[in-house]
Amino acid sequence: MREPVVVREYARLTTSAVTEGSLDVARVSESAFDWLCRESARLQKSGAALVQVDDRRWLRLDSYVGVIETPCGTRIEILPKTAEHGDNRDAARRLLRKMLARCLDVPARETSPTDIQTFDAPLTEWVIRQFLQALDKLVKRGLRFDYHRVQEEQRFLRGRLDVPRQLRQPPGRDHLFQIEHDVFDADRPENRLLCLALDRVCRLTRDAGNWRLAHELATFLAPVPRSRNVNEDFRRWRNDRLLTHYQPARPWCALILGEQTPLSVMGEWHGTSLLFPMEKIFERYVEACLRKTLPRDATIKTQASSQYLCGHDSQEWFQLKPDFLIKRGEQTWVLDAKWKLLDQALGGTKDKYGLSQSDFYQLFAYGHRYLPAKGQMLLIYPDPTVPAPVTRVYLFAAVAPPGRAVRFAERSIG
Repeated sequence: MREPVVVREYARLTTSAVTEGSLDVARVSESAFDWLCRESARLQKSGAALVQVDDRRWLRLDSYVGVIETPCGTRIEILPKTAEHGDNRDAARRLLRKMLARCLDVPARETSPTDIQTFDAPLTEWVIRQFLQALDKLVKRGLRFDYHRVQEEQRFLRGRLDVPRQLRQPPGRDHLFQIEHDVFDADRPENRLLCLALDRVCRLTRDAGNWRLAHELATFLAPVPRSRNVNEDFRRWRNDRLLTHYQPARPWCALILGEQTPLSVMGEWHGTSLLFPMEKIFERYVEACLRKTLPRDATIKTQASSQYLCGHDSQEWFQLKPDFLIKRGEQTWVLDAKWKLLDQALGGTKDKYGLSQSDFYQLFAYGHRYLPAKGQMLLIYPDPTVPAPVTRVYLFAAVAPPGRAVRFAERSIG
C-alpha cells in the first residue's frame, strides 16, 4: 500500500525531489499533480479553490484540511497549521480531531488501549472508526422498525384489495390480487442513511480493524434497503425519544455522506474526499465553546444578517454578517472568529502581533451597525502558545464613530 503524503495548510506540492519529513513541501506524482490542477480549475467555477498554481512544477494548497485521494492512488492528508505543533503530525491530528468532535457535539469518553495504538491513523480512518463504533452500539441496542404501505400483486388476499387496480387487470390475470398492506420492518429513513454510509465505508476503509467491523455490520444490515434520496431522508430523520440512541451516529453519517462536508471533490473519480475549510471549523468550534460557557440567560446568534453597510434609492447594499451576536439583557456583543496565527514576538507598535488592519475595519463596521449606541466587539484568534485549540479573545470598545480602541483583554474559551 502506498504511503500517504502528509502536509499541512498552504503547503507546496511539486513533482521534483524534495527533502523528506517537512509538512510544508511534498512531492507527488505527475498524474496526481495534473489531476489536482484539473480539479481546482473545475471547482473554481463554484467558488472553491482547492489549490493555487504557482507555475508548471509547483502547487500551493489552500486553507482546507482533511484527506483527498487521486485516481492514481495518491492519498494526501492535509493537517492544520499551528505554530505550537510545528512538524508534529500526531499533535496536529489531535487538534483537528478535538475541534471536529466539538463541532459535531460528540460526547467525551475515556480512551482505551485500542485508541492509543491506532492514534496515528489518518483523519479519514478516525472518522470511519467513530462512525462504526456508534453504529455498532446502535445495532446492539436494536434497530427501530416502522410501518409503511406496500402495494403488490399476489396469488392470495392480504390486507386490503385495491379494487380500481383489480378491475384493470388484463385477461388471463384474473387469478392475481392487487393488494395493499402495511409492513413492519427496518425500512425507514434513518436506517437507509446509515446503511448507505456503511456501504461507502466498506469501500473506502483500508484499516484492518475498520474493515472487519464494517463488513460484520454490513452482513447484519444486508436486508435493509439503501437510501436513494439522501437529502430527503435526512430531512425526515426523526429526533424523538424512541430514536435517542440514533443521535450519536447521525453526525458521523452526515459527515461520510457529505451533508456536513463543506467541500466534496465529486466528478468522474469517486475516491476518498473529506475536506474542511479551517475557517469554518474554527468558527464552529468557537460557537460550541461559547454555547458551553455562556450563562443560560444569554442568547447567541450565528451569521446575523439584519444590517447593511449602506444603501441607495431604498436599496440595501453590502450585507454585514458577523460570526456571532450575543445578547444578555440589554447588553450586546459582536464577535468575529479569525483562523490566523499571531506572533507574540511582534508585540511592538509597528508589528502589532501580526494583526490585520482590515479585520479591525471589518469589526468596526459590524459594531457601527449592530451596536449603534454602545457595546463591545471581540476578535477571536487561536492561541499559538498552547497545544490545545484554546482561543484568545481581543476586546475592544464599540462607541460612536470615530471610535477609540482600548487595551485588549485576553481570555481563554477553549
